[in-house]
Amino acid sequence: MANWKGAAGVCINERNEILLVLMKAPEEDSKWSVPASGLETGETLEQCCEREFEEVTGLTVKAGEILKKRDGSYENAAVSFDLHYFRVEVTGGELIIPKDDFLIEDIAWKSIEEIGNLELAYPDDLELFKSLIAA
Repeated sequence: MANWKGAAGVCINERNEILLVLMKAPEEDSKWSVPASGLETGETLEQCCEREFEEVTGLTVKAGEILKKRDGSYENAAVSFDLHYFRVEVTGGELIIPKDDFLIEDIAWKSIEEIGNLELAYPDDLELFKSLIAA
């Protein structure tokens, strides 16, 4: 069985909105999620999170505490996964949709109320988002 390991970044702004990315994988419907990616050779999970956030959103961030870990295996493939969610703080950059990434359709700050009405890639992420906003 192949093992996939990666990191995701959860960023909350001063209005208690979470930065989400709308992605459309080939032959799938568009879904919202936080920026996430698999580890590249030699990266730590924190570096993976920071790299992906910048590549996808244009914002540079610093990865902080681990908020959640998602692991398991895909039903139709011999692949296990291990995804760590980090709280991230913006340190620079400018919010832009990358022109060379055909998977990304939109990037937007969303309130908890808006997120509750979105098609999420991982619907159970909503509980994490709610707990972070309530804290």
